[in-house]
Amino acid sequence: MTETTTDRTLPPEALDTWVDAVCERLDLPREEVSIALVLDLARDVAHDVARPAAPVSAFLAGLAAGRRGGSADEAEAAVRLVAALAAQWRDGAAR
Repeated sequence: MTETTTDRTLPPEALDTWVDAVCERLDLPREEVSIALVLDLARDVAHDVARPAAPVSAFLAGLAAGRRGGSADEAEAAVRLVAALAAQWRDGAAR
């Protein structure tokens, strides 16, 4: 019997292509999406809070940015706020 495995890891070179496709599907301007910003936020939250908090935090930052106008500046501001909270959480100050 052969065992089939599914590799669910996206190769780094495919990330841009995936984000392009998602932006197109969601009718979002691709030039306003910073992959590095989102990945940095996810890394910080995963390390400072907990792994499952990373995607939820990224979603919430995006939702907040969208409700405040949706500009790249709003996204960066929301990410900074969440990253700062994660750092405080790590240090025990935000609990």
